[in-house]
Amino acid sequence: MESSISNRGVVKTVEIVSLSRGVIGEPFAAHELKIGVERLKSMGLQVKFSSHALKGLDYIRDHPEERAADLMEAYSDPEVDMILCAIGGDDTYRLLPHLFENDRLKKVVNDKIFLGFSDTTINHFMLHKLGVKTFYGQSFLADICELDSDMLPYSRKYFEELITTGTIREIRPSDVWYEERTSFDECQIGVPRIRHENGGFELLQGTSCFSGKILGGCIDSIYDVFNNDRYEDSVETCRKYNLFPSLEDWRGRILLLESSEEKPKPELYEKMLAVLREYGVFEVVSGVLVGKPMDGDYEEEYKKLLVSVIDNPSLPILCNINIGHATPRCIIPFGVHAWVDAEDQSVTFGI
Repeated sequence: MESSISNRGVVKTVEIVSLSRGVIGEPFAAHELKIGVERLKSMGLQVKFSSHALKGLDYIRDHPEERAADLMEAYSDPEVDMILCAIGGDDTYRLLPHLFENDRLKKVVNDKIFLGFSDTTINHFMLHKLGVKTFYGQSFLADICELDSDMLPYSRKYFEELITTGTIREIRPSDVWYEERTSFDECQIGVPRIRHENGGFELLQGTSCFSGKILGGCIDSIYDVFNNDRYEDSVETCRKYNLFPSLEDWRGRILLLESSEEKPKPELYEKMLAVLREYGVFEVVSGVLVGKPMDGDYEEEYKKLLVSVIDNPSLPILCNINIGHATPRCIIPFGVHAWVDAEDQSVTFGI
């Protein structure tokens, strides 16, 4: 199916789902939950939580079928305009049989806005299989529940654009980047993050202008599609449901890659890139966008590996995109045409 998000207009009701981890249901996160709900309401939004979203870490971990039911519930509810992921995690691939057997998800999916990042990468691939356009880059806990006195200004700008227009027209670099907090306790409420000057988008190689529809996400989660180190059945399950797009599907697209809060060491990052090279992705995409690593850790090492492992000098690689696990975060539409201009420091999107 083809969605028409850009025609929806203003978002009125948001439903929050926990598709990977149940952090927002834990007592230690109650102060963040309160901040996030109040913030959404201050933007004029009605807030709903899916049936199991607040049941906590253990329940969410043990019941992938209920997580899947929550996603279908959100798509089925006519009052809901936007599905907002609570947070990422690492095992949302376990939803696959509960969503794709008997076309369960296909029967209810529609043009609601879907927003999430991190392990939600896998949910984006699920929805891509069904032709649904989605949005990558922010989540409820990581962005809306920011402990400072407001959302980070750059992040808020893109979230407000999405809920008021139903789309994102353009992204540009943030003037600053922030260090990750070492604590999320109540004592951090109102405490600003440590900030640094940001250098803008950086073209590693290739032409400064390229275009295509963007798809991708967290390289750690993508790696689990090809590697069983984290879960012994992730590769088999993802292969059974043909989760990862075919080479023909990747042809002409722009690959988005960003790294997780686990800050993979260069040796692991090299392996992650290598599986994508072996699959053939870098031979068919029109370019690569790379998110800024959290806290800037291994940034220079990653750049060198991107060039050496991809080993395709003509393929454009644009780094230091404010997307993924480093703050602040923009929002990138998947499924619409994008035009990248490194010299202009912009990525613009079609409808």
